[in-house]
Amino acid sequence: MRTVTRPGAAPLLGRGPEVSLLLEHVRSGGVTHVHGLPGIGKSALLGAFAGLTSATGATVVALDCRTVEPTERGFLSAVGGHPTVEALARHLDALEPPVVLVLDHYEHFLLLDTWLRRTLVPALPADAALVLGGRERPVPAWFGVPGFHTVPLAPLSDTDAGVLLAERGVPATEVVPLNRIARGHPLALILASAGVAENPQLGLEDAAMSRVVEELTRLYFEDIVDPLTRQALEAAAVLRRATESLLDAVLGGGGAVAMERLLALPFVVAGRDGAVVHEAVRDAVAGHLRSANPVRYRDHRRAAWRRLQEEMRSAAPAELWRYTADVLYLLDNPVVRTAFFPADAQQVAVEPASVLDEETVRGITHRHEGLEAARLLDRWWVTTPSAFSVSRDRDGRVAGFFVLLDDARIRHSPVADDPVVRAWDRQLQSHPLGRREVALGLRRWLDVDRGEAPGTTQAACWLDVKRTYMALRPALRRMFVVVQDVPAYWPVVRELGFRPLNYAPAVLDGRQLTSVVLDFGSGSVDGWLVDLLARELGVAGEPALHADAHELVVGGRRVALTPLEFGLLRCLRDREGRTVTRTELLREVWDTDYAAGSNVVDAVVRTLRTKLGPGAPAVEAVRSRGYRLREDWRSHLR
Repeated sequence: MRTVTRPGAAPLLGRGPEVSLLLEHVRSGGVTHVHGLPGIGKSALLGAFAGLTSATGATVVALDCRTVEPTERGFLSAVGGHPTVEALARHLDALEPPVVLVLDHYEHFLLLDTWLRRTLVPALPADAALVLGGRERPVPAWFGVPGFHTVPLAPLSDTDAGVLLAERGVPATEVVPLNRIARGHPLALILASAGVAENPQLGLEDAAMSRVVEELTRLYFEDIVDPLTRQALEAAAVLRRATESLLDAVLGGGGAVAMERLLALPFVVAGRDGAVVHEAVRDAVAGHLRSANPVRYRDHRRAAWRRLQEEMRSAAPAELWRYTADVLYLLDNPVVRTAFFPADAQQVAVEPASVLDEETVRGITHRHEGLEAARLLDRWWVTTPSAFSVSRDRDGRVAGFFVLLDDARIRHSPVADDPVVRAWDRQLQSHPLGRREVALGLRRWLDVDRGEAPGTTQAACWLDVKRTYMALRPALRRMFVVVQDVPAYWPVVRELGFRPLNYAPAVLDGRQLTSVVLDFGSGSVDGWLVDLLARELGVAGEPALHADAHELVVGGRRVALTPLEFGLLRCLRDREGRTVTRTELLREVWDTDYAAGSNVVDAVVRTLRTKLGPGAPAVEAVRSRGYRLREDWRSHLR
């Protein structure tokens, strides 16, 4: 057994060979990718490696990708606010060598994967190294990068697993039975040692590791006696990150105490922007809640959406990505969620097309398009080759391509007789964009074998388009897409908010090409995501509470509220349909337990009802107890 000691931390068990490999790779420069199952110990390994590397005098820059906007702008801001990758490279070159960049939770950075590989890595100083840690294996294109290495992380050996269990107080007689279930998986070992697997006959020994972790999590959750800890974990499992404010909204108060309970759990860590439950545990608890109590699952998400909507309005630009990611996590819509955060490893890599790709791109075009359509795409290549991107398979061959046009090329098309882009331009003329607002147009995507049909090339295309979405926010206002096979795509794009253009479809080679447009609204990508979530949760058009102005906005009408009226209404809304006692209202809104002052609650309710006018019945008195916001309160206040 070989251990690695981190400065100021307990020894890292069983990972000596992997740390040695990392140190060896860093000495030779290049890129190293650590990958393994959720809970296998990637973050612990990278933390130990970073500590040892720093102790040798190297400069280590470590990022948690969960907290960084996955765009070039977000990355450069996170590593020091440099305006360009060239400026970052000059800064790194001036630091004490060697310089090591460590990116943990890299699966959250797949939108930025191509840029990192093609732009950042070639710009790094010769003595700089890049270490990536994530769940998935690297995209095959990484293996063509000079000095690239992978370090797959395997489960702990039986010996090391036994040491871990013994350190957690597991009797020697139970070590072997428990490890037969956990099979050296560190997170599973921790859950198993927490008293949830006292009976080793759980029927889990032959199950997949994800199923083992899920079942152990369920048992751990059911064994929690303290109700507040259970509620806190359940609430946090619905969230990407748990903050006191979000916990307060979801639980209807007590956010600070709930946070304290969470941070005492062995699989919860304090992140830069809130407490984070280990993803394997979080997914298992959320899945259990979704199936066991779908109403509470929905109510938790509704409460979180309301609080996020309030906080987003006053968020600084640098903090906006956190809220975007929070909203994305709350979405159950798999089309949206996996488009931004893919759940599976990507089989192809997207790159800007090069001159060497011309023959292949033309070949794919003429294989799947008619003569008229192919000639138009050929002219787009001649006039605007920078609009073309290609996807490459693991052998580096072009598997497909797509054409993404920016605002200027739609308005002033170099291919003036393209009927598709001409229709987009007409729409922009009849519905002008505001100042500094821009549009994008996905002119075509084609797979070498499948044409425009759904597949890995089409998925990679949309993933790269989402990267562009994020890079252009908050300026991006409109997105155009054209398809030939409408039935295959219409159910998906309609759900996302796309609508057909009010023009006849373009006809090329006797085939109709139908254009659809998505107007993101004045809130750009962030506003679109919030609205998607509102529709999914059934709260679209819900009257909004504006915390900064103490206002209730109903159908565009603003109702000014006093701080007490605002606090009381928000407290009732966060507990929609439930009775809130006067004592609870005094504690939450007035921050007092003085029960004799309960008459002040009634006085504020009266003034609030007066301001609500016809919507006054939404606030309902519950005799001898308190008040509640009726479940149909939205209809009263619209």
